[in-house]
Amino acid sequence: MKLAKIIMVLLLGMNLVTCCSHKPEARRPVSHSGGEFMKKSIERNKKLNQSEESIIADIIKKDTAVDYVASTKGYWYTYVTKNEASTDTPDKGEIAYFDYEIKDLKGKVIYSQEELKPQKYVVDKQNIIMGLRHGLKLMKKGETVRFLFPSHMAFGYHGDEKKVGTNQPLMYTVTLNDIKVDAAAAPAAAPKTTNE
Repeated sequence: MKLAKIIMVLLLGMNLVTCCSHKPEARRPVSHSGGEFMKKSIERNKKLNQSEESIIADIIKKDTAVDYVASTKGYWYTYVTKNEASTDTPDKGEIAYFDYEIKDLKGKVIYSQEELKPQKYVVDKQNIIMGLRHGLKLMKKGETVRFLFPSHMAFGYHGDEKKVGTNQPLMYTVTLNDIKVDAAAAPAAAPKTTNE
């Protein structure tokens, strides 16, 4: 009997040790998507981009008076006024002074140049739409360029929450008035020393 009690106590003790030493495993979240949402989103964006590019291609095809250039960034542009005498384009940290207006692709003015007022932009250090950020760096002082931006290079899905709608491709006409070095960002000149 004593042996039976000892065995029973040992079994009970081993059971307690194994129960207490086993850590509970966290439950994993249940997910059934398998990336389906992302696949649908990518497919929807591809169709949207193809549709916008088709509309822009039609505009370019009909506008036989000018030559449009396809940028490597995904937008198109043509020179209204070109400056052949200069080679200077705005660099990172410089200040670009420009005027512009925004139209829809049918040519209807969304924001006039007067509404937008002259702009001052510190290149690559301020937040502006992606297309304009890249487009300004192609321009030389005194040039006017017309840009055709698909919506992903403009205001995208949200629009500007005022006059520009959701997924709206846009036409920008931009005049680069001046390029200046940002005096606040430029390194200070070394003090002059004299050997007397």
